[in-house]
Amino acid sequence: METYSELTDKEARLGGVLLHPTSLPSGVLDNDAFRWLDFLSNAGISVWQILPLGVPQENLSPYQCYSAFAINPALLAANDYENINVGDQEFIRWLFAQDYWIHDYALFMSLKQTLEFKPWYEWPDEFRHREEHALDQYRTENHDQIDAICWQQFCLYRRWNEIKHYADERNIMIFGDMPIFIAHDSADTWSNPELFLLDDQSQPTVVAGVPPDYFSKTGQRWGNPHYNWAQMRQDDFKWWMQRLKNHFSLFDLVRIDHFRGLEAVWVIPTECETAVDGEWQKVPGEELLEHLKQEMGSLAIVAEDLGIITPEVNALREKYKLPGMSVLQFSFDSFSDNPHKPENITYDRIVYTGTHDNDTTLGWFTSQDTEMQNHILHTLELSDPNKISEKLIEVAFNSRGQLAIAPIQDLLNLGSEARMNVPGISENNWTWKFDWEQITKSIANKTREQLENAGRLYKMDSH
Repeated sequence: METYSELTDKEARLGGVLLHPTSLPSGVLDNDAFRWLDFLSNAGISVWQILPLGVPQENLSPYQCYSAFAINPALLAANDYENINVGDQEFIRWLFAQDYWIHDYALFMSLKQTLEFKPWYEWPDEFRHREEHALDQYRTENHDQIDAICWQQFCLYRRWNEIKHYADERNIMIFGDMPIFIAHDSADTWSNPELFLLDDQSQPTVVAGVPPDYFSKTGQRWGNPHYNWAQMRQDDFKWWMQRLKNHFSLFDLVRIDHFRGLEAVWVIPTECETAVDGEWQKVPGEELLEHLKQEMGSLAIVAEDLGIITPEVNALREKYKLPGMSVLQFSFDSFSDNPHKPENITYDRIVYTGTHDNDTTLGWFTSQDTEMQNHILHTLELSDPNKISEKLIEVAFNSRGQLAIAPIQDLLNLGSEARMNVPGISENNWTWKFDWEQITKSIANKTREQLENAGRLYKMDSH
């Protein structure tokens, strides 16, 4: 199978669908995942985009996880979790290959369970500061539980590799997602505190977020610790390189969420309850990308560049030939230079009807006032409002962007009840699932027809 970079080098145009594995009917990586890939193959889809696979914290957001490397155990089907066999040669080889993260993660999660899931920065000092004698004693007393956590991750990685192989056989690329920041309460900050801006009490000295804008008068205060880039430079960004290489072992293409954070970050004093009083600080993201390019050659990275983007961020993206994102739901304003308008979309864009943070296309359209609805219908030259999802998919597929993606909710023409996430609200997100009865043969046929009409069928692009 050709790589994504090889295809885009010859200006192939591809079609994709966005669906997180938790939205499969079973919600786990069982036979539903293989059945889903069969549907994509029948529909002519060549890219399956997912959200981060990490272990989410209490609000279930895949963008706030306990590890930059571990896969969510909730995705493991019960019958895929065999009895632990620590002597299994495949398991031993896997442990050796994953040595840079798995042992710290397993120890971290075991300690969390023992300590009533308190965040690590509230643990007793001997564990918080990783005093070796205390950790050695704990490992000895809890080795069964620690081994079980390692085995669980081995089973998850093994299952994901089976799914990846199945996708490869069907010429389907898997498009992963990487949050740019790490949760404060994570195995990564606990095991590598020197890589983050933390004080003597293991608290962030400053936190991440974004400044006030049109959508929020107080900005967004995410609360993640910032990276200690000066420290990371000293070992040529080793942790970042491990993280990116890990993602490229699991996915064909990786989106970096909040890509502008590789050029400059919004730094908020910890004592500020909002994001108003922050400031932009430059970071050495260009050096990081250069190291990665030297080691890996082409970079199959997508830059999430939504929102207000500076010329410096665009220059960084363009230097490394990274596609950005365009979202058609954002295109219906009166500004002719709006980068989301179809006529302004260039080949170096990934085009979406909407993302996981948007309402479904039908829900979005329904929520508009009558004047705006009429404007949207007029712009799309559409008379039947019930065909809004189909029409926007058609516009995305016919755009000049190298990859056009529709969330599965839009393929199924579902309303707001099927929305995946409402940003800024912590309740009732990330839980939507489809039902197999909704995935009809006619939808596969219709999608294939749309892709063929738009010149986005994989076989048409491998000339």
